[in-house]
Formats: sequence, structure tokens, C-alpha cells
Amino acid sequence: MLVIERMTPNPVTVTEDTSMHDALRLMRERKIRRLPVVSKAGKLVGIVSEKDLLYASPSPATTLSVFEVNYLISQIKVSQVMTRDPITVGDDCPLEEAARVMADNKVGGLPVVRYGELVGITTETDLFKIFLELLGARQKGLRLTLLVPDQKGVLASITGEIARLGGDIVSLGTFTSERPGKGLLTVKVRDVDRGVLVDALRGLGVQIVDAREA
Repeated sequence: MLVIERMTPNPVTVTEDTSMHDALRLMRERKIRRLPVVSKAGKLVGIVSEKDLLYASPSPATTLSVFEVNYLISQIKVSQVMTRDPITVGDDCPLEEAARVMADNKVGGLPVVRYGELVGITTETDLFKIFLELLGARQKGLRLTLLVPDQKGVLASITGEIARLGGDIVSLGTFTSERPGKGLLTVKVRDVDRGVLVDALRGLGVQIVDAREA
């Protein structure tokens, strides 16, 4: 799956001379936490987050009057608090690569570009939604967490056994384990008896870490 399939296309943007007050208002109206910043020519020049704007606001403990505070906020421009030359990804970037870039750089969103033009934005919220999809969180079924040998053919034997018993695999995910030579597998299945499936998997030498209807 690629970024273009899950990004927000044509994102809301602001310009460098947008006031901090207007940027905050726009975020709250549109229920978003970051805004790409574009030049007058429409080129991406930065990104500003709600956190950037709140950090730049006067402290609640200030002795300034509300009128003075509002005046100061109206004078601060996005260009003064934004992150310049933000990290970006292409719309043909694999989603897991975009997630790695976000995690490694500790950022919550990435502008998406195509041939240098801003075409979208992908955020941590998009990744959470994908995580829900991958693990079938919105679908009912028998959810199994399995500790399996890290060997070729193990996954095929498990899915083959589920198919033999008439089970329908809703979701499947593989994860690393702290146990040397072992991996964790989370699978959600339908149309199969819990006891029958658990016994069959144990017969394959698989350790059942957790089994529950979810």
C-alpha cells in the first residue's frame, strides 16, 4: 500500500504571512493539528503544528491584558514559528517507509509531494487507522496471538491448517519477539471453532499466547 492510497489529498494550507491567530483558528475549525505552509507561488516552504503555535503564545501567567495578548498574537506570523524545509515523502512512497520516517524523525505528519508539488499530507492519525485495518480491529472474530518458530514454511502451515478447518482469515500480522528464534503472529479468524483451532495449532508445535473473541 502506498501513501497516495491513505493520505489526505489537497490539504488545507497557509502562507508565510498568515497570522498565528488565523492559523490557530483554521486548525480548530477544520479539526487538524498541522498545516503545510506555502509561498505566494504555491511552493511548499514549511509546516506549522498546533504545538508550534501554542508554544509561541504568551503564558497564561502573563501580566498583559487580554487586549495586549490578542494584539501580540495577531502580529506573530506563521513564518516566525514554522519548521522550514520540512521532511517530505512522495505519493508513491510505501506506507511503512513513511511510518519509519515519522518515527525516526519524531514528527507527527509529512507533507506529500509529486514532482516537487504539494499534493497531500499523511499523519500519525492515518497510520493509526491503517493499524486498525491491519489487525481487523473493526471486525469480529477469534483473535489469536501465537509464538512461532522463526523458520521458513511456518506461516504457510498455520494458514493452511486454518483453511483446512474452514476458517476465514480476517487479519494477520507478524511481530518481533524477545525470545531468540521465535516470532509473534497475531491472526483473527472467523467460521471456525475456538477449541478445535487451538488444538490443531498446538499440534503444529505453535504456542498459544492468547486466544479471545474480539
